[in-house]
Parts: sequence; C-alpha cells; structure tokens
Amino acid sequence: MHLLSREPEVLNLGLASFADDIISAGATAHQLNWHPPANGDAAAGWQLAKLMGDDRVTEANKIAFDRYLSAQPRLVDVALASDVIDDMATTRLILHAGPPIAFADMCGPMRGAITGAILYEGWAASEEEALALADSGEIRFAPCHHYGAVGPMAGVISPSSPLWQVENVTSGNRAYSNFNEGLGKVLRFGANGPEVIERLRWMRDELFPAMRGAVRHIGGIDLKPIMAQALLMGDEIHNRNAAATGLLFKQLVPALLATDLPTGQVQRSIDFIAGNDHFFLNLSMAASKAMLDAATGVPGSSMVTVMARNGINFGIRLSGTGDQWFQAPANPIDGLFFPGYGIDDAAPDLGDSAITETAGVGGFAMAAAPAIVQFVGGTPADATAHSRRMRTITLGTNPVFSLPALDFAGSAAGIDALAVLDSGTLPVINSGIAHRKAGVGQIGAGITSAPQACFAEAVAALAENLTND
Repeated sequence: MHLLSREPEVLNLGLASFADDIISAGATAHQLNWHPPANGDAAAGWQLAKLMGDDRVTEANKIAFDRYLSAQPRLVDVALASDVIDDMATTRLILHAGPPIAFADMCGPMRGAITGAILYEGWAASEEEALALADSGEIRFAPCHHYGAVGPMAGVISPSSPLWQVENVTSGNRAYSNFNEGLGKVLRFGANGPEVIERLRWMRDELFPAMRGAVRHIGGIDLKPIMAQALLMGDEIHNRNAAATGLLFKQLVPALLATDLPTGQVQRSIDFIAGNDHFFLNLSMAASKAMLDAATGVPGSSMVTVMARNGINFGIRLSGTGDQWFQAPANPIDGLFFPGYGIDDAAPDLGDSAITETAGVGGFAMAAAPAIVQFVGGTPADATAHSRRMRTITLGTNPVFSLPALDFAGSAAGIDALAVLDSGTLPVINSGIAHRKAGVGQIGAGITSAPQACFAEAVAALAENLTND
C-alpha cells in the first residue's frame, strides 16, 4: 500500500534515452551507469564468474599485496649491465621495453634506439651497418622485465649501459634501470645521432663512476621515503619528478664532493643532474619493479605485477601466472602535442614506465600533482578523479604513498585483474608521446589506458590454472 501512496521513481539501467523519456513525461527517473562485466564478452564474463569470491584468490591476493606493501626498495650500487646481467657477458644481448617482440616488428623509436645502442657499443661503424647487424640475427633481443630490469620509452639496455641497482631489503630481490638522459634528442625516444652517442659515452665514462662513488660513499639510499615525500611536494613520480630529483640531489652532491674524483668530473656530473628534472624517474621505475617483483609467484593471485608497452603491444603479467605475458594492441595516447605535431605523428603507447602505475604512483597518484595536467592535458579535477577511480580496481591503498588532495589517503595500489574485468574500468597511465619515426624524439604527453583484452586473457589463464590445481 505504501508504494501506491507516492509517485513512482524509476531506476533505469542501460540506454539513458529511456530515462529521458520518463522524465519528459513528468515522472522521476534515475539513470544507473551500469554495463555487463567484461563489457558483454560472455566467455570472459564466465571466467570472471568462476573466480569472483574464490577463497583461494582472496587469500593469494592478500599474500601478494602484503609482500608489495612490505617491500623496502633501496639503491645499493651502480654497475655496468654486463657486470650484473650474466647473459650480456657471453652474448650480444640488448634489452627493450614491453613484452617480447622481434626486431622486424618493432616500432620506429625502438628500432632507432637499438640502432643507437649498437653504435654506442661499437659493434657497427654506421647506422646502415647497425641496422644490418640488428636484422642479421647475430644480436639477441629480450624484454627488460625478463632480467629484472625496466627502461623508459624504448627501454634499451646494452652491455655497457650503467645501471642503478635497487634491492628490496625485505626479501633480497633486485631490480635494475638505466640512467635518465634528460630531454631532447635522446636514445629512449629513438634518436641515435652523434650527439646522442657522445652523451651516452660520457654517461658511461664520467657520470657512472661519479654515481657509483657517491652511492658507495653514502652506503645506499632508501627510495621509498623519497617517493613518499615527493608525492607531498607535487610529484606523481612518473612524468613529474622535480621534487624527487631535488631530494636525491641533496643526498648525492655532498657524497660526490667527498669522493676523490677530479673536480671537473664532479662538477659536470652535478650540472647534468641539476639540469634534468627527470633524473629520478629511472630510480622510481626500479623501485616500483623491486616492490612488485616481491609480489610475484603467488599461485592464484590476480594482482597485476607488470604493465609494459613495446610501441606495438601492451602486455601485463599477474602474480598468479608467473612469467606469462598477456598482450593486446597498445592504445593511442590522448594528450597535448608540441606545436607542429598531432596524433598522426605519434607512435603507439611505449615503455616500461607504466611499472609506476602498476605500483600505485604515476597516473594513480595524479591527485598529488595537479600541475601535471599542464603537461598531459585535462584539469586538476581530472587528475583527482583519476586517482579516485583507480580505487575501484585495486586490492587496497599504499599508506606510505599518501595524497594530500585526497585527505592524505594512500594511493590506490595492487591492480586486481578481476576488478578491472568486472568493472570495465581500465588502469590509467600518463606517458610521454614519441614520434612514430626514429630520431624525431618526444612530441607530446598525455593519458592512456591498458587495453581490456589483456585482462580478459589473464583472467582466463588464471582460471585455467586454478581449475587444473
């Protein structure tokens, strides 16, 4: 009887026009923005249904997420790649960003970066010789992630590359990343001209021993506190690293001055870091990699431990499926372009730097860095909305990475592949945009997302694993 004593209110699912018609007729309607799980993919929805509420998945996710939260990444040393990656000491191996890909299939920036790495190593005397060598099969290519490493954009690491060595002191696993070259024409965007090779060799010959001397003098640097403080100072530690680089700089400079290195070398190293606000990015990536690797290998866990792009495909890995990749074509980036460039000039999404978002910073922490929208587009409100929305697809929050704009709540962390597929909300990533041709460099920056197909494939594999068990 109570229902008949008041005007009806309609809850509308599906097409909003149905609600509009009801409202135009003078009644009250509320539109619920609902869509079927897996965006209506029946097969993926069935796999999802089999795993939702499974106690084995719940317990595995708790273990994986706790391992991630308890990880303590520490910069412990600096070394050449051939000294810490065994295969580089015995074979001509070049690492690249993203999931596996053959040289012939690589995008322009990655082919350009590999050409530059070959020239840098002295394996060829010209660009033509370098391309021929890369095509010959005499060089082996592998993802950085296969060796516990990460690299921004093209992500190229060759035997003579100086690497940061980051150790998770909680469990002892290590991660590596190369040095950040700064902006302009740089290897990571596919540039390989003489000035690029000269800079790389200077970084090997002068910056590398300077950084090694400073880190060893300090005895190591804890990275998590730097990342946490930088978030309070306006960084999101992916595309904005000014505060984090400044905090690192404060520790490195006194240590550099305490070494017995030549004054000129110390001065040039200090000048290089001071002129490169992105210097901390590669350390942020290695720290994120170390934290997430701590969470790998938990049977049944749907927690995402890797998101990476090679300029053609986007790939993810889950804790519960080990080293298996799940791939789909990389999405384009919606952003701001430098004058004279547009979407037709852009390469698809590229780089290992999405490891930051996988760890709960970067695009997930944009609420901490409202100024980032000047670089990637949108408004400060958009940045906050991105951080809030990511809470719907994660296992929890990281209280160490607190966001002032969200009342100092922790950043969303521990991407749950099940939640992504169930909600249709995709992980947000902010990224630089590379020109599709090698050598042009960065042409903008913006926002993109992981493709849903990766998560559908990953959930299916996880369901199969649990069924077989």
